[in-house]
Amino acid sequence: MNEQQVTLKNSEKIALIGSLATMLSAGIPILDVVNSLLEDAKGGQKIIITTLHEDLMQGKHVYVTLSKFPRVFDKVTVSVVKASEEAGTLDVTLRDLKTTIRKEIEFSDKVRSAMVYPVFIIIVFLGVLFMILVVVVPKISSVFERLRVDLPIPTQILIFLSNLLVKNTGFFLAGLAVVSAAAYFLYRRQKNLLFEFFYSLPVISNLILQIDITRFSRSLHLLLSSGLSITAALELTADVVIRKKTATIIRASRDMVFAGKRLSEGFRASRGSMPSLMIKLMEAGEKTGTLDKSMQDISEYYDYEVTNTLKTLTSLLEPILLVLVGIVVGGMMLAIIAPVYGLISQVGARR
Repeated sequence: MNEQQVTLKNSEKIALIGSLATMLSAGIPILDVVNSLLEDAKGGQKIIITTLHEDLMQGKHVYVTLSKFPRVFDKVTVSVVKASEEAGTLDVTLRDLKTTIRKEIEFSDKVRSAMVYPVFIIIVFLGVLFMILVVVVPKISSVFERLRVDLPIPTQILIFLSNLLVKNTGFFLAGLAVVSAAAYFLYRRQKNLLFEFFYSLPVISNLILQIDITRFSRSLHLLLSSGLSITAALELTADVVIRKKTATIIRASRDMVFAGKRLSEGFRASRGSMPSLMIKLMEAGEKTGTLDKSMQDISEYYDYEVTNTLKTLTSLLEPILLVLVGIVVGGMMLAIIAPVYGLISQVGARR
């Protein structure tokens, strides 16, 4: 398998880094560590450890090997390992790296799990909608056709959609394919524009900002703790955030640091785009010479804030989705039942 295509599960990645950190901390030479790990390695782990063994035998550094697997180890990880090798603190940095990766995985899992329920509701709704159009409406429409009754507009629309699905399946699938292809093309060409619009939505924008601050501060803490210069660390952390605006602020702050100003001044110049609490904690860290510790405090605080925001967002989405599903399904059932009641009233009037 090509090194560029190698992937690892999150658990495998943590296990690999944790094993390296534990054995190196025990004073075992790195070649012996790699040979020991190679005995039980499988799949992607075996490819990585084998490559690491070959590189070490050629006198190369560990970070050189990690850089060959971009789908497993990002730029931040590679830079941290490189700095720690130069400083002779690889075992300590690997332990910190393991903790950071575990926190990042837990953080990502929080965000994903918050979307499970809304997605489930949407899937159930689409399933119910499909069953009504394919099973219920055709039977009712055949009765209406035989009785030749005047149907209201909503019922006609419902029957049209049902016929499109049942009697003109080919045309429906062709139309669906065209729409899907157009949506995919639009996504590929205007992905950044679509995401920026989504990220600018009222509740979503606050959540994305909190996620960006958490990722930025956690990565910056790790990079600074490993001995990397603040300008190099800022260059790398600009790639870990989601919003383009946040990355622009980070790069502008890096330029101000290059010019001899403090990092907090760079973020303060963003004109209210960043929370004042974050800037104050930065200032405190810069004054006491513990900016890396301040960034850790910021990441832990905003990790907690993201959890609360996700809970609030989920609790708001659940009733809204249920109400919308109820309105749509109820409207469809009314469109079916209304003509039936009309027929019953006509029969009653004739008597």
